[in-house]
Amino acid sequence: MATIALFGTDDLTLPESLQEAVEHGEVFTRAWVVELILDLLGYTDDKDLCDLRLVEPACGGGAFLAVVASRISASCRAHKRPILEAIDAVRAFDLLNRNVEQSRSVVVARLRQDGWGPDDAETVAAAWVTQGDYLLQSDDEHRADYVVGNPPYIRLEDVPDDRMAAYRSACSAMGGRADIYIGFYEVALRSLNRGGRLGFICADRWMRNQYGRRLRQLVTKDFSMDLALVMHDVDAFEDQVSAYPAITVISNRDQGEAVAADTSRSFGAQQARDFAAWYLADGPESITTTGFQAARMSHWFPDEDSWPAASPARLAMLEDLTERFRLLEDPRTGTRVGIGIATGADKVFLTKDEDLVEEDRLLPMAMVRDTTDGTIDWSGTWLVNPWTAGGELVDLAAYPRLATYFEQHSEALRRRYVAVKQPERWYKTIDKVDHRLTRRQKLLFPDMKLRIHPVLDEGGLYPHHNLYFIVSDVWDMRVLGGLLLSKVAEAFVEAYAVKMRGGTLRFQAQYLRKIRVPDPESISESDRVALAEAFDKRDVKAATDAALRVYGLAGLPD
Repeated sequence: MATIALFGTDDLTLPESLQEAVEHGEVFTRAWVVELILDLLGYTDDKDLCDLRLVEPACGGGAFLAVVASRISASCRAHKRPILEAIDAVRAFDLLNRNVEQSRSVVVARLRQDGWGPDDAETVAAAWVTQGDYLLQSDDEHRADYVVGNPPYIRLEDVPDDRMAAYRSACSAMGGRADIYIGFYEVALRSLNRGGRLGFICADRWMRNQYGRRLRQLVTKDFSMDLALVMHDVDAFEDQVSAYPAITVISNRDQGEAVAADTSRSFGAQQARDFAAWYLADGPESITTTGFQAARMSHWFPDEDSWPAASPARLAMLEDLTERFRLLEDPRTGTRVGIGIATGADKVFLTKDEDLVEEDRLLPMAMVRDTTDGTIDWSGTWLVNPWTAGGELVDLAAYPRLATYFEQHSEALRRRYVAVKQPERWYKTIDKVDHRLTRRQKLLFPDMKLRIHPVLDEGGLYPHHNLYFIVSDVWDMRVLGGLLLSKVAEAFVEAYAVKMRGGTLRFQAQYLRKIRVPDPESISESDRVALAEAFDKRDVKAATDAALRVYGLAGLPD
């Protein structure tokens, strides 16, 4: 059995909180998962494994070591080498002395089972397994051709402050609320010899959340993301845990072909062997079985801010579009994505009373409720506007009605953070008004919606902060609106965006910016007409059919 890995320390006396976290964190992994990881890495007994170095950062009860010992033993027999020549082939660490002793016993038992003498087996086991803190070892102890195992998933608050400070000092990727396993990935990756490979089973949240960003940046910049095999529903552990695991294979080389794969609940030992056979062979570009589905891609996704989550076939499509098309927000077409104005006090700054203040101090606002049916149906909301056309705060002395109104609400306005920070500008909104935006055609997107919902403002309204907008110098906004109404555009947002309860998506600027679009000039006249008409009619199917032609896709994979 393998364990969700535990990390080590040179000190036998552990802080009580850390001791409990480690002991309660032990979850044993099924042996076939270990076999799968080693197969995917190509760590097989046909190689002369004595001349290669494998490191396990946290050996737990010795499950990885049991399989490694068997493979090294077979390799020694095949290459006619004594087992003592493998004494430097493995380095394994663990925090707990009992795990070190158990792992050594596992190695000895496996080597003795394979016919090696007791003294040699004891010598090898003692050399391979060490009690120590992997994150704080010297570089010489780290160097590896393979790093395997299960990095720890111990909560930040369970690690003593002094040790956490040491980890952060050693591991630059451990920013913010990063869990310990981020440091293990970083140290392991930096330890790989050129061409070396890492194979971990670990929670996959680092691929998308904020605390994994530095690690994604490291992988994107210096390594090749070869495989992400999602195993959320797989019975991979002896006990039931909610770890959202995935097997990742990452190599110390330039980014090459990558594979995205997902598994079903039926994925087990036989399906693992079938997957490894497909992965390692020059087989078809994609495969779907009852146990798994997978797709090959020419490379992994280039951005480090977030990696998409979707079916393998959908990921392969998105990677292809990422390779062939430019981003929606593009200075070449003057296309920009933004968010509407935040006031910090909507109850004061928003009104439906058009006689409240001077006429030129009222700016018509587009609100989410104005976009419900797919066209603008203005509800009559105004912004009480403290900004001049030049972007400066108005002189209240020049606007007595405005001044009186703001003074009536000065208590609420002055206690806002933005006003406390700049007390002399106490009546400003959080964001400035860009008066040029009011006059422009723009596509508006409600922040939260079950599906993508672009709505055209022909010009005249200013968006509220619950609306995101797109403007462009080149695009016909109805054509672009049809493209963005399609399921193809929605697939980008769906893969990157935060999903709320009930399947609601967040159509925020950072997700809209992920959308790839063709050059407007490359779209045929017939497709331009089809996209514009589909947008006007709110016909998602027609928009999607036209978008598939424009993108050169035969269909949209599930």
